[in-house]
Amino acid sequence: MTDTIDRLTHAGNAPHVQAARALRTKATAATQACEDLLLASDLPGGLPLAERLAVAQAVAAASGVPALAAHYGGQLARLAAPASTPAQDARWQAIARFSQLLATEPAAADRAALLALSEAGLPVPDVVLLAQLVGFAAYQARLVAGTAALAALGPAARDAAQGAAQGSAPARTEPDAPFIHPANLPAPGEPLRINGYTSETLGWTAWLPVVNPAAASAEQIAVLDASHPKARSSDFYLLLAHQPRVLAERSEAFNAIMYAPRGLPRAERELATTVVSRINGCVYCASVHAQRFEQLAKRNDVIAQIFTNPDGAGTTARERAIVWASAALTRAPGRFGVQHLAPLRAAGLADLELLDVVHATALFAWANRLMLNLGEATQP
Repeated sequence: MTDTIDRLTHAGNAPHVQAARALRTKATAATQACEDLLLASDLPGGLPLAERLAVAQAVAAASGVPALAAHYGGQLARLAAPASTPAQDARWQAIARFSQLLATEPAAADRAALLALSEAGLPVPDVVLLAQLVGFAAYQARLVAGTAALAALGPAARDAAQGAAQGSAPARTEPDAPFIHPANLPAPGEPLRINGYTSETLGWTAWLPVVNPAAASAEQIAVLDASHPKARSSDFYLLLAHQPRVLAERSEAFNAIMYAPRGLPRAERELATTVVSRINGCVYCASVHAQRFEQLAKRNDVIAQIFTNPDGAGTTARERAIVWASAALTRAPGRFGVQHLAPLRAAGLADLELLDVVHATALFAWANRLMLNLGEATQP
């Protein structure tokens, strides 16, 4: 299918990228559906299309991805936006400040930054929509950068590409040694606590009023029940349910990326998302995905390294390549390139696995921004 990522990265000229994306059609469709909904002219609420396009353009520019900024800037230029009043200017300045902060320093977009939007007159559903839009644009910017880098890298060796497409085990450049658990670490499954990060189960509390399940609409209840078994008692889902259509599309994208068959092993997707969460300062997401990595891999040595210092973390060349690429795409998508994917290719990752690294890393640019700016992690 032709979509925004395809058009902006010229992936159609790279058969190896097209082949990998063909195995991730659900992720591609879900991503495009999110864009179409977030920037629909008839989306209910008090954020006009011109403001939403301006936010998306600003986030793309702040992320250092000019092709995406131009994509939204062109659409904005075609709108006949009405002249703003001084009151609207003040409101827009609050929106612009929040969007810029969340795009560039997600951990700094704290409770005070969020409540400034309410003080500027935005109702809760519009604040949730704005947060989803900024998170999506940050995700999309990293998808554009990562997909363009994969296209420039060129195809993998034929046998590796075929192996990934058929679901066989990827090639590895170094043998798997028997795992010996470091004596200085808790056993996998026991809480790991380093530098304020942990693998234990945390809670999360919203900073804004959440939807009351007893008073929720039929649409909200349906989306909650489809999102998570405990969504009706989760502040996170109950807050996002103020925008049920957006929550539904985001859930589709999340599931299509994190649970897609074949390609990058699930534990390594969790590894990449833990790296992103550590770099962005999202204690909650880091705890969830560190725990999932431990459950899948039966070890926590690399998680301890990431919590200590993500730069250089990894117990094998393959892990170090995943960590390095995920960190680079998280920090500076505008500077992400072939040089960040080449070590992954050298470590034996095929095209589909490389695309999965890009997808998982980009996705948590979105997930972290929601968790960091809409509430806070709490001890159980």
